[in-house]
Amino acid sequence: MLAGLRWISVMVRPTWLLAALAGLLSSSAAVAQGFVFETKQQNPANYRPPGLKILTQRAVPYGEEVVGIYAIRDAEDIPDGKRIKIWRERANDVKVANETIRCDTTAPMRITGRGDQMLMLELNPGGAVGPHNEESHLIWWAACVPEQTGNDPNTLQAIAQELGFSGLLIERQHVLPGRPR
Repeated sequence: MLAGLRWISVMVRPTWLLAALAGLLSSSAAVAQGFVFETKQQNPANYRPPGLKILTQRAVPYGEEVVGIYAIRDAEDIPDGKRIKIWRERANDVKVANETIRCDTTAPMRITGRGDQMLMLELNPGGAVGPHNEESHLIWWAACVPEQTGNDPNTLQAIAQELGFSGLLIERQHVLPGRPR
């Protein structure tokens, strides 16, 4: 009986090797016929949502970084509020965040998240803008005054004053536990 099992295992090995070899040959034949197997990651720029307004776009050593805003709608539970989506694109990654913006002249604000924290950023439209708050101001202007999307916030003081902003509000950042809604 053992001799019979040994004979079957000897016969199975060449069959298995033959099947593996046939699989390799068929894939190389497919490549020879013009079939290309995609191994590279897809370009995130091909998947940008409709209506995306690009706020910043810059070349970095590993590709390009893009920050944009889309899906702007009124926040029914916040006076002068907007709900938005922020698109953060890198060469091999895309992240989308839901945020809330307050556009009123008394308390302009951006509510966003960072991990397990909620950030409430009190803004001063028409005030000084630097690297530390430029993105928040770009997002605020794109959501609240869409015709100014992408413009340098440092050049919008006169427009901010026409809209009723003093340019003298104090900017603050409040960090709270929990994710924004």
